[in-house]
Amino acid sequence: MKIEKISDIYEVLKGYTRKKRLVVAFANDSHSIEAVYMAVKAGLVEGILVGDTETIKGVCKENGYDESCFKIVHEPNDVRGAETAVEMIRNGEADVIMKGLVSTDKYMRAILNKERGLVAPNAILSHVTVMECSSYHKLLTVSDVAVIPCPDLNQKISMIKYVTITARALGVEKPKVAMIAPTEQVLPKVQSTVDAAILSKMGERGQIPGCIIEGPMALDVAVDKEAAEIKKMQSVVAGDADCLIFPNLESGNVFYKTNTKLGHSKQGAVLVGAKVPSVLSSRGDSVETKLNSIALAAILSE
Repeated sequence: MKIEKISDIYEVLKGYTRKKRLVVAFANDSHSIEAVYMAVKAGLVEGILVGDTETIKGVCKENGYDESCFKIVHEPNDVRGAETAVEMIRNGEADVIMKGLVSTDKYMRAILNKERGLVAPNAILSHVTVMECSSYHKLLTVSDVAVIPCPDLNQKISMIKYVTITARALGVEKPKVAMIAPTEQVLPKVQSTVDAAILSKMGERGQIPGCIIEGPMALDVAVDKEAAEIKKMQSVVAGDADCLIFPNLESGNVFYKTNTKLGHSKQGAVLVGAKVPSVLSSRGDSVETKLNSIALAAILSE
């Protein structure tokens, strides 16, 4: 099935013979439980809630959720709740992990633990978002809007790898990756343009396989064919990008929130680079966004 909208991911997951098992680290909050409950009822995943049993059952009762839909693992402490969820992944008891009420630093500490975590030595973690924008003709996969503040060249190579893997999981055979910068010119004093030119050449030489990389490229050229024609930019990526790599967190985050709040786009996001995809939603994310993120993580864990 060709995935053209985020809702198409749901249909793909419903067709899986074995549902992916999602474990929530310290699932003591109603928002996380609601998102997982909706995902389970929609046939997207199986749900495992690690947290205080009485609190979880209380939330289920208050909201009319059938608690039998979940496997509940009792752990009343948030740090140990995160560690237990990670251990379940390591033991093959779950396929995807999601942050619950535990703080991000404690959650990440469990994932990054050198002896009992989910990250290989020297691995680079990054944040990947899939966006459905009403003004664009297909899904966009973007990075990094939440984790890496100022990615260096090596981190950008990993970011390209992650968005490429994500786009391919969504059915794009050879993703077109635009390295976003203020201009298409290579300016020695503007590092984003220099890095983009290097990465574009590396892609051309086959050093970064599985995708087509073009850059530097301004955002308007990457997503608008008319702008590309006006600027006389001849590229198969221009106006038809599948993936956008932003030069820093500030630009990526502004792009994400502008599309979310003003463009009313739909999106799902995951943390990648660990043993399994991790759902790391913002406190301000809607239940729909959390549900989309669960679906994205599940299809990436295939």
